[in-house]
Amino acid sequence: MKRKGLVICALAMGAAAMAGAAFGQGANQALNIAIATGGTGGVYYPLGGGMANVLSKYLPGVQATARVTGGSVDNLKLIGSQQSEVALVMVDAALDALKGEDKFKGSPVEVRTLMVLYPNRMHVVSIEGTGVEKMADLKGKRVSTGSPGSATEVMAFRVIEAAGLDKDKDMRRERLGVAESVNALKDRKIDAFFWVGGLPTAAVTDLGATPNVKIKLIDHADTVDKMNAKYNNLYSTGVIPAKTYPGQDKDNAIAVVQNILVANAKMADKVAYDIVKTFIEKRDELAIVHAEAKNITLENQSLKNSPIPWHPGALKYFAEQGVKM
Repeated sequence: MKRKGLVICALAMGAAAMAGAAFGQGANQALNIAIATGGTGGVYYPLGGGMANVLSKYLPGVQATARVTGGSVDNLKLIGSQQSEVALVMVDAALDALKGEDKFKGSPVEVRTLMVLYPNRMHVVSIEGTGVEKMADLKGKRVSTGSPGSATEVMAFRVIEAAGLDKDKDMRRERLGVAESVNALKDRKIDAFFWVGGLPTAAVTDLGATPNVKIKLIDHADTVDKMNAKYNNLYSTGVIPAKTYPGQDKDNAIAVVQNILVANAKMADKVAYDIVKTFIEKRDELAIVHAEAKNITLENQSLKNSPIPWHPGALKYFAEQGVKM
């Protein structure tokens, strides 16, 4: 019995060492790295899948997988509980998590920046025939503000507030992901939806390409100043250029926020270093999966683009590359 107990103890210790390798010093052991992404209709999921393939291909002893999630808020909670090692998130949601505010009230997350990915563009999407031409027209309409657990929902609420609307009183609100929102808009079950993502987003492309549907993207760049006054200057103005989506015949003036790749503060420095090094060096392979990966450059790595504390392993790599943070 004593020998059996020792064997069980040894097995348990071995399993714990493998499970904790990414967070402790055993970074040279076999690693399973889960990458928290988003819904299948956005950019996070295909890009995260490409990241998983690159890590598995180029880092010996690493097996990485991408997981479908509700988005940034869910991803940050997975980072906090150490159920995912790496996550793609929006910087505004990450700051809430770090401070234990809003959807993270009372449960702060020790989140750290690994790298800046690409700018996330807020889409306010409608179609001809709904009567939605400008933000004020959302009053009294059926509007999806993003799926629960998504940073789309976080940013949508802020845009709505800055536009002088009440998210609860001024509209009938649904909580749908981008693919579900597109289907609901096609079926006239909603009149508009919010989505924050990269360009192009597959589900929005699908909407624009639908026969007998004319896509309308609603300008809202004038909300940015009010958002920044309240939310730590996290936002900037930007444009979704004409022709980004089928049927889009003019530029769309929008609000923009950065996407970042994050990990838990407990991730081993070498693991963080290797992940960042691999994604920078294999950026062209990631760009084959989605064009937004072209924005993963050394020039974009800066404190200005992410106010979330940076992981020491990431800082070590960027210092070696001459990046001044």
